[in-house]
Amino acid sequence: MKRRYSLHLYLAGAVAARAGDEMSGPALMLAGFALAGSATDASSLLAGITISAAVGGPALGALLDRTERPGRLLAGALVLYAAGLGLILVGLGRLPFAVTILIAVCTGMLGPALSGGWTAQLPRVVPGDRLPRANALDAMTFGAAGLAGPALAGGVAQILGAPTAVVVSAALICLALPAAWTLPDRPGRGQDPRPAAVVSDLAAGIRITVRRPPLARATVTSTVSCAAQGMLTACVALLGERVLGGAGRGAMLLACTAISALAANAVLARFPRSVAPDTIIRAGALVQAAALALTASGRPAVLIVAALLAGIGEGPQLAALFAVRHREAPEHLRGQIFTTGASLKITGFALGALAGGPLATWSVPGTLALASGVAALAALACSAIPSTNVDSSENGTPAR
Repeated sequence: MKRRYSLHLYLAGAVAARAGDEMSGPALMLAGFALAGSATDASSLLAGITISAAVGGPALGALLDRTERPGRLLAGALVLYAAGLGLILVGLGRLPFAVTILIAVCTGMLGPALSGGWTAQLPRVVPGDRLPRANALDAMTFGAAGLAGPALAGGVAQILGAPTAVVVSAALICLALPAAWTLPDRPGRGQDPRPAAVVSDLAAGIRITVRRPPLARATVTSTVSCAAQGMLTACVALLGERVLGGAGRGAMLLACTAISALAANAVLARFPRSVAPDTIIRAGALVQAAALALTASGRPAVLIVAALLAGIGEGPQLAALFAVRHREAPEHLRGQIFTTGASLKITGFALGALAGGPLATWSVPGTLALASGVAALAALACSAIPSTNVDSSENGTPAR
């Protein structure tokens, strides 16, 4: 008899892969600066490996939905992502920088495998009655990775050098391979690699996302919220320098956010059905808007409180987003809906950071006030999408 796949193995693999992913961005920036000697080149590497997720996510999700063994495909994506990090490192200072950026863009297309592609497999790991708690625990892996990844990148770079930090991030991703490879199979679903069939699934996934109001609201709200988070991240170094006494201390703000997000999700895991996930998504955007408004005060104590408050909004919002996707996504399109959603969030964050950088050089308080407005807009967009359900012919049942 085949041994049941353990939730603990799933969570361990998710933590390893996501910590490696969270570590890779700062490590690449540090390596880019050390080997290419340019802050612009360093930020370009980070932008290249994040913004291309919008292209790769939907296609990867469609392939995950069409294979009988999604774990094998997911493991392959992890190997290629880790190999891409290695190629970027080898190319820095040896290949034309444009070629290195192209490698980063191609690698970034696989990024959603570490987030949405992994989470889409959760319903086959745990039974339905345990899924709400498993969702909260899964969201906690993002908080743990967000806390450990940047800290590891900075620590390893300081002790062993920035290139070694990139190698360690790739090694962490590879540690997740056994957990990915052994993920439960999808019974009764064979591979169908025909391009027309994949394109058809891509279109069906987009229709489901748009036509099901709860899914559309969750997708729009989380994506716009991520844009606000990207704007805050772009201000972190300047906030540390001007308010906390050192640019490096700005990373403490991200650590505070990650810690409070972990704590909030730990509470949510104890009481997974206490509040409807749709309500949590909207409330999370409002809490983040309030936190971003507080960061503009320019006072150290208020800044720390604001960072903690931001995590209270971010953590439960992510867990609630997973719950809505699991509830609304048809089984045969689940992987695509998760990876497409992850792609949009990653791209939203990248665009927010891209806009926040130049704005922050003009005015940090102004940029933070604008970020607060973007987060409030996310909550407003959630309320603005009508609640009228549209029947979906993709799975033969009325949309909920």
